[in-house]
Amino acid sequence: MEVIAKSKGIPVSAQKARLVVDAVRGKKLDDALATLQFLPQKSARDVYKVVKSAASNAEQNFDLDPDDLYVKQIFADEGPSFRRFRARARGRVARRIKQSAHVTVILDEIEEGA
Repeated sequence: MEVIAKSKGIPVSAQKARLVVDAVRGKKLDDALATLQFLPQKSARDVYKVVKSAASNAEQNFDLDPDDLYVKQIFADEGPSFRRFRARARGRVARRIKQSAHVTVILDEIEEGA
């Protein structure tokens, strides 16, 4: 049974979040959480929270054993961009874009026969 967890509006670009997401795709739940704990990227903490939330959803809502779960799908999409302006020399302005990302995690049970 698939279990889904989403986090929206993470204050990091989707490109940087994909580096972290690619590191845990297809891993067992315990291995994915251990990997995320020790990655140096800023977005690793947010991705860790989403994976942990999906594991909690599986355990509480569907009575699944966390030891039998793996990361079936995980992806980071672009969120809304906030456009801001920064004052520059001689009365000019520079545009600053603050990007965000949406992270989706899908956990599934490991097949016994396969």
